[in-house]
Amino acid sequence: MVMDATFRWALPKLFAGQAQKELFHNEALTRIDMLLHGAAASADESAPPAAPAIGDCWIVAAGASGDWAGREGMVACWTEGGWRFVTPRAGLSLWVVDRGYAMRHEGAGWADAPVREDGLYVAGDRIVGGRGPGIADPSGGATVDGEARSAIGAILHALRTHGLIYA
Repeated sequence: MVMDATFRWALPKLFAGQAQKELFHNEALTRIDMLLHGAAASADESAPPAAPAIGDCWIVAAGASGDWAGREGMVACWTEGGWRFVTPRAGLSLWVVDRGYAMRHEGAGWADAPVREDGLYVAGDRIVGGRGPGIADPSGGATVDGEARSAIGAILHALRTHGLIYA
């Protein structure tokens, strides 16, 4: 069975004797351009912008309307020929400009990237945050127990500040 498009991204294939091959070739290049090191302006818009620039892309949010109606979760890109849409596949990752981090398609939907500028997230919870100040070595004191408590308290405070443990 001969397919007329590639398996993963539905890039149109060329065939011997095919008329207007440049249309199929240009469509494939447009889709590649949308996805290769891709970036989306936002993943929170459900309506197309009024004046998009050629090459601008979005991840279509729920409740899509207008030219995006019925395209929720798809990648929408404004081209010289109008809107082009690509159905994402598991593993597709796009930088989302207004969020300042990437989103990754998990097969059933989009998820925020675990690594962001402000820390490492697991299941939406920040696990590791920015680096805090170092802990000074314990010194002085006449009572060992009080010194030990102070040192342990400083360690716990630092671990909490770094987001490694919770209070």
